Amino acid sequence: MTKMTSVQRNRSCVPNRRSLRGVTMIEVLVAVVVLAFGLLGIATMQMSALRNSQSSMDRSQATVQSYAILDSMRANLSVARIGGYDLTPMTCSTPAPGTLAQNDLSAWMTSLKQSMGESACAKIVCGGVECEITVQWDDSRNKGGSSEQQVVTRTRL
Repeated sequence: MTKMTSVQRNRSCVPNRRSLRGVTMIEVLVAVVVLAFGLLGIATMQMSALRNSQSSMDRSQATVQSYAILDSMRANLSVARIGGYDLTPMTCSTPAPGTLAQNDLSAWMTSLKQSMGESACAKIVCGGVECEITVQWDDSRNKGGSSEQQVVTRTRL
């Protein structure tokens, strides 16, 4: 029986150079594929976050616009309480200007369409001191979004 020297033992554990080249190329290829799938996942999440952020901004704009017409109604309280600001049924067109209430509604609908898009519609119903303002818009671009998203604001004048 022959004895193996320590140099011979070390050489038998180390693979030759040819086998090392192929393994490192495969490792690099696998790493690039894993990185590519990770980046695609991040891009998809970013796109979804942007859509949801837009939807959230639309809801905030609807609330701000509701408060804007309420301020106009409170400034012209006697007309608002008798239904001078009522928009029924749900309307998507800008009312013609004329009286102070009609001018306020016309400016409000114009502002509503500028901030929320042409799909924005509104309905205002006041019965004495109680008022309900409904703002509706198309939110179908949001994942799982509805084509008729609404924000309803109820208040007392």
